[in-house]
Amino acid sequence: MSKPVAWGAALVAAAILLAACAAPTRPTGKPIVVATFTVIADIAANVAGDRLHVESITKAGAEIHGYEPTPGDIRRAAGAALVVNNGLGVDAWFDRFTADLHAPRVTLSDGVAPVPISSGAYAGKPNPHAWMSPRAAEVYVDNLRRAYTAIDPAGADQYRANADSYKARLRAVRDELAADLRTVPADKRALVTCEGAFSYLTRDTGLGEKYIWPVNAEQQATPRQMASAIDFVRDRAIPAVFCESTVSNKPMRQIAKASGARLAGTLYVDSLSTADGPVPTYLDLIRHDARTIAAGLTGSAAR
Repeated sequence: MSKPVAWGAALVAAAILLAACAAPTRPTGKPIVVATFTVIADIAANVAGDRLHVESITKAGAEIHGYEPTPGDIRRAAGAALVVNNGLGVDAWFDRFTADLHAPRVTLSDGVAPVPISSGAYAGKPNPHAWMSPRAAEVYVDNLRRAYTAIDPAGADQYRANADSYKARLRAVRDELAADLRTVPADKRALVTCEGAFSYLTRDTGLGEKYIWPVNAEQQATPRQMASAIDFVRDRAIPAVFCESTVSNKPMRQIAKASGARLAGTLYVDSLSTADGPVPTYLDLIRHDARTIAAGLTGSAAR
């Protein structure tokens, strides 16, 4: 057995032993739902309402690609009533350490039509960032409602009401997204980012897409990737480029300088901000990104 595998097995074993001695509820007395990262934890909390206590493994601002769970993370998962993950590979790091745990699990992207990654080492694999489409997020909500009802049948009516209410809010923010991006001129309708995290959003809104690397597991821009992005921006006279909050924007600054575009703002994808930051909720994240993109590509001030 290799050292990483042996370490992982020992970690799980220790966590399970500790979890056996721990109550599966926090001081609130509510059943615990553990989500792998903050974005889906927020969606999960909206469907849970006041019947369940939802926690995120990763903290606000964390880079979720390649995250390494701690013994405390595994212990929390072992004591949970439900574990919530995104799927499509983005939180596969959690699968490695929870395969032998007995907590029920729901994969929120089940039922979403995946968008394949078009280039790079991940070409042909599904793009994991399905939550960047409010339309796809409705599938997440339905999966949560069914999972919650399975572990807490007495709350079925409340979970259905919460899900219906949240889906109405998703449709409202989807309409805002479309309206904001409709203002972008036809010849400037292309989104250039560090990570290829916006394929579901660009599919929904008819934007073109160009990125440096497909997923943040790479984070190292090759000369070919840089040259390709510079040519794309220069050839199409794209006025603005963007980068995400959880990675360095240094490569995109270089692309902006070489192409004559502006680095027009920070987008949020993999993590929410803290409560006092710009995107404390998933709906805030979608609104912020839509307004930042529209303002950058039209040259107007973000609302």
